[in-house]
Amino acid sequence: MNIQQLLDLAITRNASDLHLVVGYPPMLRIHGGLSPIAGTPVLTDAEMAALVLSVLTPVQKQVLESTFELDFAISFQNKARFRVNVFKEQNHLASAFRLIPVEIPELESLGLPQVISRLTNLRQGLILVTGPTGHGKSTTLASMINRINMTRRSHIITIEDPIEYVYPKANALISQREMYLDTKTWPNALRAALREDPDVVLVGEMRDYETIASTITIAETGHLVLATLHTNSAAQSVDRIIDVFPENQQPQIRMQLSAVLEAILSQRLIPTIIPGRVLAAELLLKTPALSELIRSSKTHLIDNLIQTSGELGMINLETSLAKLVKEGKIAMEVAQNYSLRPDLLAKLIGGM
Repeated sequence: MNIQQLLDLAITRNASDLHLVVGYPPMLRIHGGLSPIAGTPVLTDAEMAALVLSVLTPVQKQVLESTFELDFAISFQNKARFRVNVFKEQNHLASAFRLIPVEIPELESLGLPQVISRLTNLRQGLILVTGPTGHGKSTTLASMINRINMTRRSHIITIEDPIEYVYPKANALISQREMYLDTKTWPNALRAALREDPDVVLVGEMRDYETIASTITIAETGHLVLATLHTNSAAQSVDRIIDVFPENQQPQIRMQLSAVLEAILSQRLIPTIIPGRVLAAELLLKTPALSELIRSSKTHLIDNLIQTSGELGMINLETSLAKLVKEGKIAMEVAQNYSLRPDLLAKLIGGM
């Protein structure tokens, strides 16, 4: 198969990813599991080069030769986009293609807590979407941004590596900036954003000290900022942000974060009993109590705050998992595998 046939097959089979590694047949990730494409032989170096290099521009080939890894995105026949990472392993080329549907799903179709749609009405503050790689963070953010795009006359700036979803023209003005194509560094792009008259800024990933500091500054100056973090829970996300700063700066960052943080959504895509995946979520919302916990270095109490604030729309991951088990959507063993607090999960299921 050529690369066009492989990408078309990924779309047809509703795969989330296509993996190409020398010594293995092409593989698709479907409903969270990897399986080889039937009838395809293991890939050789020559076949891998033919597949991967066919989608690279001359400039991208030069970057790959000098750095041994490359992130970019491609559009495929108006059917979908793919986020691509090309890398080297054991001195062979390899690649992973992440499928990005052309259509941006409606927020209500994702299985998110209902309060999420109300967050798109905010005019300022910081909203974080967190979770492991491959668990739908980009899709959730894209759905939130597109809701703003459809409902508000505002200027939305996205800074991404690479651009994943492309937004349709609607009520908002959208400027999508791709790292290394439209800007050279994250700090430069974030500093420049303040001079570009934004209302909403999407930060593809808060990945280091400079990115996190700049993101908080933008949120402090009266803008709505949406961003991602690779963390496992809401409480861990708060700690990760604070811990990236030198100890002498942490009291100040606690004050800033307590003022701007509006919500943290931590999500997982869980394999279902009927083959597929369903979203489980933990949601932390801004309250005076949360702000005080952050300011006073009592983030270890955030889990308790979530558990006792269900009437405000907050939910912990175990409550979300327990609900899916009781509804017959996921198996108890699967829920336990994804739970951060298995004892709490068992208690919740026993009490339902």
